[in-house]
Amino acid sequence: MSQLLRDIAFGFRLLISKPGFAAVAILTLALGIGANTAIFSVVYATLLADPPYPHPEQIVAIWSRNHGENGGISAGDFLEWQKQNTVFQQLSAYTGFGVNLATSTRPERVAGQIVSPGFISLLGYPLLFGRDLLPEEAVVGKDHEAVLANRIWKTRFAADPAIVGRQVQMNGEPYTIVGVLAPGVADRMHQVVYVPLAFKPERMGHGFRWLAAIARLKPGVTVAQANAEMNAIAQRLAADYPDADKNWDVSVEPLKNDFVDDDVLRALWLFMGAVGFLLLIACANVANLLLARGTTRAKEVAVRSALGASRANLFRQFLAESFALALVGCAAGVVLAAILLQVILAHLPEYMLPSDVDVRLNLPVLLFTAASALVAGLLFGSAPAWQASRMNLNEALKQGGRASGNSGRHGLRRGLVVLEMALALTLLAGGGLALHSLWNIAHRELGVRIDHLLTFYIPVPAGQMNDADRSRALYRQIEDRVAALPGVTAVGISEGLPVQGAFFTMGIVVEGKSSDDRTQVDFNMVNPGYFHAFGVQLDRGRALEKSDVANGLRVAVVNETFAKKNLAGLDPLKQRVMIEQMVPGEPKLGAPVPWQIVGVYRDVRNRDQHGDVDPEIDVPFVQSPWPQAMISVRSAENPANLTDAIADIVESIDPNLPLSDVKTMEQVVEAEHDSDRFIALLFASFAGIALLLAALGIYGVMSFAVAQRTHEIGLRMALGADAHRVLALILREGVFLALAGVALGAVGAWFVGRSMRTLVVGVGTVDPAAFAMVSALLIASAVAACYIPARRATRVDPMQSLRDQ
Repeated sequence: MSQLLRDIAFGFRLLISKPGFAAVAILTLALGIGANTAIFSVVYATLLADPPYPHPEQIVAIWSRNHGENGGISAGDFLEWQKQNTVFQQLSAYTGFGVNLATSTRPERVAGQIVSPGFISLLGYPLLFGRDLLPEEAVVGKDHEAVLANRIWKTRFAADPAIVGRQVQMNGEPYTIVGVLAPGVADRMHQVVYVPLAFKPERMGHGFRWLAAIARLKPGVTVAQANAEMNAIAQRLAADYPDADKNWDVSVEPLKNDFVDDDVLRALWLFMGAVGFLLLIACANVANLLLARGTTRAKEVAVRSALGASRANLFRQFLAESFALALVGCAAGVVLAAILLQVILAHLPEYMLPSDVDVRLNLPVLLFTAASALVAGLLFGSAPAWQASRMNLNEALKQGGRASGNSGRHGLRRGLVVLEMALALTLLAGGGLALHSLWNIAHRELGVRIDHLLTFYIPVPAGQMNDADRSRALYRQIEDRVAALPGVTAVGISEGLPVQGAFFTMGIVVEGKSSDDRTQVDFNMVNPGYFHAFGVQLDRGRALEKSDVANGLRVAVVNETFAKKNLAGLDPLKQRVMIEQMVPGEPKLGAPVPWQIVGVYRDVRNRDQHGDVDPEIDVPFVQSPWPQAMISVRSAENPANLTDAIADIVESIDPNLPLSDVKTMEQVVEAEHDSDRFIALLFASFAGIALLLAALGIYGVMSFAVAQRTHEIGLRMALGADAHRVLALILREGVFLALAGVALGAVGAWFVGRSMRTLVVGVGTVDPAAFAMVSALLIASAVAACYIPARRATRVDPMQSLRDQ
């Protein structure tokens, strides 16, 4: 151990004595280790770390499942689960709760959660003061208590210590604050208000699935045992309530990773693979630097051998020097990782990771970094250590300290460059696919105009607007008064926006067909101004008009995809479709009613940006009103300037209504592309670093080769070779290495393409255009990296080089 420490100390002294070499090697390692550490921080926090709750191994998510697909839970099923289960300490249900929070200023829309009492204690959220929600408050009429998250207590209530017992207006009704959560994991959640879950009689059936559930297992109970019991309960419920629960079973799943999307999971592991490749490229680069430096230390090694140093001693010493370099590179990498992590988190899409994920440089991440550095030191240190231990003593002493020209060593260095090129091409191919996909998405035809449009949501509390006439009156007032603002040319009302898609999907049957032909389509309620605001183009028939009144003929327009999939071979304008009625405030649909199709419009991009356009049917808002709706305002001027005026209008109509999700349509479209943009830019960044490292690697090898071949080049020029031939000789060798790397990297590019197939749009497993472009870029980089040493070779003085030999 003492000898090892002396060798490492000697390695540090060598680094100090060669600051130029040390700076290049440390920077190269820092790039590889820093990128690995930053990405592993995200992967560890998301996929490997336990959820930040007490005894997280006991917490499970519970889903009703139909034909293998997880779905919501009905109130009736949940209450039976609570009665019949014997495997859970606690079982809690929850659902989303939009809150119009009114304080001294205008109402603000915030996210809340309706939770069964015990939910907060199940997750182990500590209270700063006050109390939790009580079981007796889960009763209609006694359910107007609330617990606040710490961050909203600070931002909206000025950290008032006397907040407990105070009444606040939420959704136009008084709620009493009974507790405030302590700072911690709850502040990372989107929800900032928690109120009791009280079941109204009409929502206690088994068919309306509107809840989610979590539970804490009893000590000693496994997930498998919980699944067995819960599915036994599900079978009993299916027998008791066949109309609602037939074909429904239960899935009990560990909370860990349960809310991570499959595409996000794939992207995270691809990122981890990408930075792993970066570290390998960095190791190959440093190994080449050490191999080149090793040849200049031939005499030193020979003297050590002559004085009795064994091959094992020499191997250990060079490896210890590599570990010294790795330790310094590790320290620099951690600093770089901290910077990279802040950049990544600043650009991370809001909903890409679960809310409770805490991404930071913690002890497990730093241990991973240290292990990565040690492995890197072993990887890049083994080749020069092996070279030193195998050095021919007589040859080295005869060389008198001049660099040896052993072709085997040259072959090893060239092999490392080919490996670098292959790894770089693999990353470049991934980056090329991601960028090509992003270009395809950004240039995909939307079917609408998005310029000069302001959009916002009117979050009317559902309990206040169950009357269809009141909904019509509210939105008619908003439409008329906003349309009167200077510069406004159109006002659209809809349940969903283009690109985002409709809020609802409905089962429809073309009149005259069997109920077995029932299919799901997007269902949107819109006003006539919607088509003018977005510039939707008609293919045939007519759009919705003001003459389509509430008590008139029920009419609808459909998109081209609807007509192709559901009305093939039929004249769409002569068809009627049967759709179950949507009743605001009711947990079930009404009886089916017919809608006459009067128009077909050209497809508008909706829902999944990675897939095809979904079939959609649009009906007049006045014939199927809904309490909450989107408003879209087209203006001749900058639409963002209308925000305050529109907010004043809405406040004058109902002071409890805020504007929510106020964005221009361009911002809406940009937000839909956030994840694709993040993935593409991250892959492209890694690919750019890989390209830089590979170019530096080939530059280093060719520079050293030119220095080694000075005598040969001088002799060639003395015998008549001109500068162009010497230049071509060196460039040809560099291009050959790059081509070998491209050939090897093509295999890696194919595997990357297969892994990314669900993350990209409009490109195949192998995208010829992207592959050709990145291959040309890699070869061009290799040529550019070879040019400087090649030019240096053409300036060799033949007489001077021959005299030196």
